[in-house]
Amino acid sequence: MTTTIDHITLEVPDVEAAKRFYDSAFGLGDRVRFRQSTADTAGFRGFVVSLVVADSAVVDSFMEPAIEAGAKVIKPAKKSFWGYGGVVEGPDGSLWKIASSKKKPTGAPLRTTDDLVILLGADDVAASKQFYVDHGLEVAKAYGRKYVQFTQPAQGITLGLYGRKGLAKDAGVDIEGSGSHRVVIGGGDSAVTDPDGFGWEAATSAN
Repeated sequence: MTTTIDHITLEVPDVEAAKRFYDSAFGLGDRVRFRQSTADTAGFRGFVVSLVVADSAVVDSFMEPAIEAGAKVIKPAKKSFWGYGGVVEGPDGSLWKIASSKKKPTGAPLRTTDDLVILLGADDVAASKQFYVDHGLEVAKAYGRKYVQFTQPAQGITLGLYGRKGLAKDAGVDIEGSGSHRVVIGGGDSAVTDPDGFGWEAATSAN
């Protein structure tokens, strides 16, 4: 296993429909891939993909096209204590958070991400943290048993661990869910599964 996440693969009912939606909504290129799956899944899938951006105008530049392309609004974009952001659900059922610490426009380029983060809901954050440390990831920041973020290279995808209940609350959805996570993380040269059932595959695996 490596310290770099090359891509994430969403398992979706219709690959071509997913490509059309995500190209229109977020334009993340090969960092988000797709494969066909009809695996049983219900409710909260235990993960959220977060686009961290420069300011409120950049948030809106992602939120609005996503909604126009067919995303369901879970949390409308608005100001909060920590910044500005919102949450949408893609047609495939995955949750996307677009957020910035800047509540006002700064003139930053629109539809540009500063960081792409996959947040995994953990039943035991400390145990999941240790699993990833043992597999070569370095902790960038940690807040007890509530949240852990690992270091990633500039072009990589950042991994974060959140208590499952806290992640669901932050996303604005019910914690209950079952079945497949419907996501696979691409990184390293071997397949592993973490304590919460999230699978990793080699970064070179075919889409």
